[in-house]
Amino acid sequence: MNINMRLGEIGVKIVYYGPPYSGKTTNIERLHATANPGHRSELTSMKNKEDRTLFFDFMQLELGQIGGLTPRINLYTVPGQVIYEATRQIVLRGADAIVFVADSSAKQLRENLWSWRQLKTQLVAMNCDPEKFPVVVQLNKRDLPDALSVQDLRKGLGLNGHRCIEAQARRDIGTRETLRAAVKAVLGADRRG
Repeated sequence: MNINMRLGEIGVKIVYYGPPYSGKTTNIERLHATANPGHRSELTSMKNKEDRTLFFDFMQLELGQIGGLTPRINLYTVPGQVIYEATRQIVLRGADAIVFVADSSAKQLRENLWSWRQLKTQLVAMNCDPEKFPVVVQLNKRDLPDALSVQDLRKGLGLNGHRCIEAQARRDIGTRETLRAAVKAVLGADRRG
Protein backbone atom coordinates (compact mmCIF):
# COMPACT_ATOMS: atom_id res chain seq x y z
CA MET A 1 0.00 0.00 0.00
CA ASN A 2 1.32 3.40 -0.97
CA ILE A 3 0.05 6.48 0.88
CA ASN A 4 0.66 9.84 -0.79
CA MET A 5 -0.37 12.57 1.64
CA ARG A 6 0.51 15.34 -0.83
CA LEU A 7 -2.03 14.00 -3.36
CA GLY A 8 -4.39 12.68 -0.67
CA GLU A 9 -4.34 9.16 -2.13
CA ILE A 10 -3.90 5.57 -1.01
CA GLY A 11 -2.57 3.29 -3.77
CA VAL A 12 -3.57 -0.37 -3.47
CA LYS A 13 -2.49 -3.15 -5.84
CA ILE A 14 -4.75 -6.19 -6.11
CA VAL A 15 -3.73 -9.07 -8.38
CA TYR A 16 -6.21 -11.62 -9.75
CA TYR A 17 -4.38 -14.94 -9.91
CA GLY A 18 -5.49 -18.44 -10.92
CA PRO A 19 -5.37 -21.16 -13.55
CA PRO A 20 -6.09 -20.58 -17.24
CA TYR A 21 -9.73 -19.86 -18.11
CA SER A 22 -10.79 -19.52 -14.46
CA GLY A 23 -12.31 -16.07 -15.05
CA LYS A 24 -9.64 -13.58 -13.96
CA THR A 25 -10.04 -11.32 -17.00
CA THR A 26 -13.83 -11.75 -16.94
CA ASN A 27 -13.87 -10.38 -13.37
CA ILE A 28 -11.97 -7.26 -14.43
CA GLU A 29 -14.13 -6.82 -17.53
CA ARG A 30 -17.34 -6.99 -15.47
CA LEU A 31 -16.00 -4.55 -12.88
CA HIS A 32 -15.01 -2.18 -15.67
CA ALA A 33 -18.41 -2.44 -17.37
CA THR A 34 -20.33 -1.65 -14.19
CA ALA A 35 -18.07 1.00 -12.63
CA ASN A 36 -18.84 4.70 -12.91
CA PRO A 37 -16.74 5.90 -15.89
CA GLY A 38 -15.64 8.90 -13.84
CA HIS A 39 -14.15 6.58 -11.20
CA ARG A 40 -12.28 4.13 -13.40
CA SER A 41 -9.52 4.08 -15.95
CA GLU A 42 -9.71 2.41 -19.31
CA LEU A 43 -9.20 -1.35 -19.29
CA THR A 44 -5.78 -2.25 -20.65
CA SER A 45 -5.37 -5.82 -21.91
CA MET A 46 -2.30 -7.41 -23.39
CA LYS A 47 -3.47 -10.51 -25.22
CA ASN A 48 -1.93 -13.01 -27.62
CA LYS A 49 -3.40 -14.00 -30.98
CA GLU A 50 -5.67 -16.57 -29.28
CA ASP A 51 -7.17 -13.71 -27.18
CA ARG A 52 -5.58 -15.00 -23.98
CA THR A 53 -3.84 -12.79 -21.45
CA LEU A 54 -0.21 -12.51 -22.47
CA PHE A 55 1.23 -10.23 -19.79
CA PHE A 56 -1.59 -8.71 -17.73
CA ASP A 57 -4.88 -6.86 -17.72
CA PHE A 58 -5.03 -3.58 -15.80
CA MET A 59 -7.67 -1.18 -14.55
CA GLN A 60 -7.70 1.49 -11.85
CA LEU A 61 -10.75 2.19 -9.70
CA GLU A 62 -11.23 5.17 -7.44
CA LEU A 63 -13.25 4.61 -4.29
CA GLY A 64 -14.81 7.09 -1.87
CA GLN A 65 -12.80 8.71 0.90
CA ILE A 66 -11.17 6.92 3.82
CA GLY A 67 -9.85 9.23 6.51
CA GLY A 68 -9.70 12.09 4.02
CA LEU A 69 -7.70 10.02 1.51
CA THR A 70 -8.93 8.66 -1.84
CA PRO A 71 -8.16 4.97 -2.41
CA ARG A 72 -6.98 4.21 -5.95
CA ILE A 73 -7.29 0.49 -6.49
CA ASN A 74 -5.01 -0.89 -9.20
CA LEU A 75 -6.38 -4.20 -10.47
CA TYR A 76 -4.17 -6.60 -12.39
CA THR A 77 -4.63 -10.11 -13.75
CA VAL A 78 -1.85 -12.56 -14.46
CA PRO A 79 -1.74 -15.11 -17.28
CA GLY A 80 -2.63 -18.56 -16.01
CA GLN A 81 -0.67 -20.60 -18.54
CA VAL A 82 2.28 -22.57 -17.16
CA ILE A 83 4.77 -20.95 -19.56
CA TYR A 84 4.19 -17.48 -18.07
CA GLU A 85 5.62 -18.13 -14.60
CA ALA A 86 8.14 -15.27 -14.86
CA THR A 87 5.37 -12.88 -15.92
CA ARG A 88 3.28 -13.86 -12.88
CA GLN A 89 6.25 -13.16 -10.61
CA ILE A 90 6.74 -9.70 -12.10
CA VAL A 91 3.06 -8.74 -11.85
CA LEU A 92 2.84 -10.03 -8.26
CA ARG A 93 5.63 -7.73 -7.06
CA GLY A 94 4.23 -5.02 -4.83
CA ALA A 95 0.79 -6.62 -4.52
CA ASP A 96 -1.16 -5.67 -1.40
CA ALA A 97 -3.74 -8.45 -1.83
CA ILE A 98 -4.49 -11.33 -4.17
CA VAL A 99 -7.78 -12.65 -5.48
CA PHE A 100 -7.29 -16.30 -6.32
CA VAL A 101 -9.91 -17.21 -8.94
CA ALA A 102 -10.66 -20.94 -8.85
CA ASP A 103 -12.69 -22.72 -11.52
CA SER A 104 -15.39 -24.72 -9.69
CA SER A 105 -15.48 -27.48 -12.33
CA ALA A 106 -14.47 -30.90 -11.02
CA LYS A 107 -12.35 -31.30 -14.17
CA GLN A 108 -10.29 -28.25 -13.19
CA LEU A 109 -9.36 -29.24 -9.63
CA ARG A 110 -5.88 -30.30 -10.69
CA GLU A 111 -5.26 -26.99 -12.52
CA ASN A 112 -6.58 -25.05 -9.52
CA LEU A 113 -4.31 -26.98 -7.16
CA TRP A 114 -1.25 -26.45 -9.37
CA SER A 115 -1.95 -22.71 -9.55
CA TRP A 116 -2.66 -22.46 -5.78
CA ARG A 117 0.67 -24.15 -5.01
CA GLN A 118 2.44 -21.91 -7.54
CA LEU A 119 1.01 -18.84 -5.83
CA LYS A 120 2.27 -19.99 -2.45
CA THR A 121 5.73 -20.68 -3.91
CA GLN A 122 5.85 -17.22 -5.48
CA LEU A 123 4.76 -15.54 -2.23
CA VAL A 124 7.54 -17.34 -0.34
CA ALA A 125 10.03 -16.22 -3.03
CA MET A 126 8.88 -12.64 -2.34
CA ASN A 127 9.49 -13.14 1.41
CA CYS A 128 5.75 -13.15 2.15
CA ASP A 129 4.07 -15.67 4.43
CA PRO A 130 1.32 -17.34 2.32
CA GLU A 131 -0.73 -17.96 5.45
CA LYS A 132 -0.69 -14.27 6.47
CA PHE A 133 -0.74 -12.50 3.12
CA PRO A 134 -4.21 -11.15 2.26
CA VAL A 135 -5.70 -13.66 -0.20
CA VAL A 136 -9.40 -13.83 -1.06
CA VAL A 137 -10.50 -16.94 -2.93
CA GLN A 138 -13.23 -16.61 -5.51
CA LEU A 139 -14.95 -19.89 -6.33
CA ASN A 140 -16.01 -18.99 -9.85
CA LYS A 141 -18.29 -20.76 -12.31
CA ARG A 142 -20.65 -21.99 -9.60
CA ASP A 143 -23.32 -22.48 -12.27
CA LEU A 144 -21.46 -25.33 -14.00
CA PRO A 145 -23.22 -28.72 -13.84
CA ASP A 146 -20.06 -30.40 -12.51
CA ALA A 147 -19.22 -27.68 -9.96
CA LEU A 148 -17.64 -29.13 -6.84
CA SER A 149 -19.18 -28.19 -3.50
CA VAL A 150 -17.58 -25.35 -1.58
CA GLN A 151 -16.45 -27.87 1.05
CA ASP A 152 -14.81 -30.10 -1.58
CA LEU A 153 -13.00 -27.14 -3.14
CA ARG A 154 -11.82 -25.92 0.26
CA LYS A 155 -10.55 -29.38 1.14
CA GLY A 156 -9.11 -30.13 -2.32
CA LEU A 157 -7.12 -26.91 -2.40
CA GLY A 158 -6.26 -26.81 1.29
CA LEU A 159 -7.60 -23.28 1.69
CA ASN A 160 -6.99 -23.24 5.45
CA GLY A 161 -9.57 -20.62 6.35
CA HIS A 162 -9.03 -18.14 3.51
CA ARG A 163 -12.12 -16.08 2.75
CA CYS A 164 -14.10 -17.75 -0.08
CA ILE A 165 -16.73 -16.06 -2.21
CA GLU A 166 -18.94 -17.92 -4.65
CA ALA A 167 -19.24 -16.30 -8.06
CA GLN A 168 -20.38 -16.48 -11.65
CA ALA A 169 -18.21 -13.76 -13.16
CA ARG A 170 -19.75 -14.03 -16.65
CA ARG A 171 -23.10 -13.11 -15.09
CA ASP A 172 -21.49 -10.48 -12.80
CA ILE A 173 -22.41 -12.43 -9.69
CA GLY A 174 -19.87 -12.15 -6.89
CA THR A 175 -17.43 -9.89 -8.74
CA ARG A 176 -18.01 -6.77 -6.63
CA GLU A 177 -18.25 -8.80 -3.43
CA THR A 178 -14.87 -10.36 -4.20
CA LEU A 179 -13.28 -6.98 -4.86
CA ARG A 180 -14.79 -5.51 -1.67
CA ALA A 181 -13.39 -8.42 0.35
CA ALA A 182 -9.91 -7.90 -1.14
CA VAL A 183 -10.00 -4.14 -0.47
CA LYS A 184 -11.17 -4.77 3.08
CA ALA A 185 -8.36 -7.31 3.54
CA VAL A 186 -5.88 -4.53 2.79
CA LEU A 187 -7.52 -1.42 4.23
CA GLY A 188 -9.56 -3.03 6.98
CA ALA A 189 -7.03 -5.61 8.11
CA ASP A 190 -9.61 -8.40 7.56
CA ARG A 191 -7.10 -10.87 6.16
CA ARG A 192 -8.78 -14.20 6.93
CA GLY A 193 -12.34 -15.36 7.26
